[in-house]
Amino acid sequence: MWDRSVINLTINYPQGSNSSFSSSKRPANAKPKTFANRGMSLEEDINQSNLYYLSKKIAVIHKKPTPVQIVKVHYPKRSAAVITEAYFKEASTTDYNGIYRGHYLDFEAKETKNKTSLPLTNFHDHQILHMKACLEQQGIVFILIRFSSLQETYLLPASIVIDYWDNQIKNKKKSIPHSVIQESGYEIQPGLFPRIPYLEIIDKYILKGDS
Repeated sequence: MWDRSVINLTINYPQGSNSSFSSSKRPANAKPKTFANRGMSLEEDINQSNLYYLSKKIAVIHKKPTPVQIVKVHYPKRSAAVITEAYFKEASTTDYNGIYRGHYLDFEAKETKNKTSLPLTNFHDHQILHMKACLEQQGIVFILIRFSSLQETYLLPASIVIDYWDNQIKNKKKSIPHSVIQESGYEIQPGLFPRIPYLEIIDKYILKGDS
């Protein structure tokens, strides 16, 4: 398929922690980096990008809500309630999903200050299992990664993460090297509208202009 109001809240996490992708080098004619979005988190940039795609009727992609069970509520006055304790009902899967040109998209967003690698501790078993299941159904599954210290953002096929996860004990690998992400992923040059034009990567390397 591929060419290459604030509340005082205590959250308790639950315990526990074929389409394929091939590699592609960063294009030689890649645009120079810009720092227009410096200070914005990756999640903020993705959310703004998704709002742009929705407003232009390009795609419908949303951040997934996590079901929360409210345990304790404090009423400082009759007209106000403050949630003081809640639990996630179930382990979350990935951060975003939606539909684009008739294709199901499912992806995770990870941001790191590490300059040399993306630690696998950023992922959990249930997320890997979810990504595998989506790939089995021919979904387009990937990770958006930002190396904040380097001001670099990449789209990395989920298959790369799954491979490293499945082989981390055998190969004693606890992270995905930056060099591998450069080689096997696709660097996304930041913009204004949208801020993270990741659908351009989907068009160019997955759908290839197909209607």
